[in-house]
Amino acid sequence: MKIVILGAGQVGSSVAESLVSEDNEITVVDTDLPRLARLQDRLDLRIVVGNAALPAVLERAGMADAELLIAVTQSDQTNLCACRTAATLFNTPTKIARLRSADYGRYPHLLDSKNFAVDFSLCPEQIVTDYIVKLLEFPEALQVLEFADGLVSLVAVRAFAGGPLVGRPVSDLRRHIPTLDARIAAIYRGDQPIIPDGDTLIESGDEVFCLAATRDIRQVMSELRRRERPTRRILVAGGGNIGERLATATQGRFQIKIIESNEDRAKTLGAALDRALVLIGDATDEQLLASEGIEDMDIFLALTNDDEDNILSALLAKFMGARRVLALINRRAYADLVQADRIDIAISPAQISIGSLLAHVRRGDVARVHSLRRGAAEAMELVVHGDSGTSKVIGRRIATLDLPAGVTVGAIVRGPRPEPGRADRREVIIAHHDRVIEAEDHIILFLINKSLVPKVERYFQVGFGFF
Repeated sequence: MKIVILGAGQVGSSVAESLVSEDNEITVVDTDLPRLARLQDRLDLRIVVGNAALPAVLERAGMADAELLIAVTQSDQTNLCACRTAATLFNTPTKIARLRSADYGRYPHLLDSKNFAVDFSLCPEQIVTDYIVKLLEFPEALQVLEFADGLVSLVAVRAFAGGPLVGRPVSDLRRHIPTLDARIAAIYRGDQPIIPDGDTLIESGDEVFCLAATRDIRQVMSELRRRERPTRRILVAGGGNIGERLATATQGRFQIKIIESNEDRAKTLGAALDRALVLIGDATDEQLLASEGIEDMDIFLALTNDDEDNILSALLAKFMGARRVLALINRRAYADLVQADRIDIAISPAQISIGSLLAHVRRGDVARVHSLRRGAAEAMELVVHGDSGTSKVIGRRIATLDLPAGVTVGAIVRGPRPEPGRADRREVIIAHHDRVIEAEDHIILFLINKSLVPKVERYFQVGFGFF
């Protein structure tokens, strides 16, 4: 696919890295030449220097024959203008825009084909906020991801010594919880992925990915980890976009304090929030953390724009007694360095939000994509079309599928989506070897390496007979 990406910041760079690795033809546009040059040194792509809102710049970028525009600059106005220009002058089929302001969500008709012509919009800050809220609801988890409109959940937990299944084979899961069905999709031991079979032993310290119906996921997690006490007290470092969105979403459920170093921003935040306490100060100040009772906090969230500050404040909070700490870290090398050491969870905003984009880039009918382990692995929800004559999967048992090594079918969701306001009665089927795939099933796949994506896409493609 020929793709033009506007913006070479954290989101644009991560999107470019992901899509280049899948053999797409990528052009990145930005006003910052040194930043573009650094990106081109790492990746096989074209660069264009200029204002992404200008028609001449878009033309130089190859917009005339591009199949996809991804506008993810820091400016909402630039992204919207570029989408309208691409639609009017170049008839670009698909246009995706990053919109940081919540105002546009209140007027969705502004994004339709008669106005800004945005086919899909995303707000990375809101995606990251929703992701963190899920982690607050499941304090035992490293990741919590949903599929099929929330019917199915994939959670990552770290197995602890003494857990019911630790030291036992994977096949014991069904014996421990006979009334529920679940699937252990993958295990990471250190950085080495393991596709488990029934005889695979779960060891203490393993990062285990479990897939189950969302209603059952807590009980499945309890087999691998001790049940943590619910989250009640939260201390947040950073009152920026994510900090404010998180406080707004959770202040009614949790006791939340925010430390913000900018006095004007702290005052603005304090006036906007009804139930959160906003403090002016430095989150790496040991005395300030002590005075605010860091040892009583259920979780400390380092959400500033500075990776180093986030790492230092999270390490300090953990040392001083915070039960769990989470740090927002943009640089992947930093995240890999500190995850699972003294920092409980290190998250990359770009890698979290990229899944929303990838669902619109993947070939075939892809309903959902989640990037896992900071981009190394992936989980996909594919819709299967065709019939037994045009599809390689329909009418076949899972055990007979010729999937690439490293790809696991985790679950099947069967049945039509409900109409708005109606109960969702779709069936969640955990994927055991004797299950047969039917047309229009939603198949949830776990890929231990995202380099396997093209092979999976080709395997699930419908033959020409279907058309």
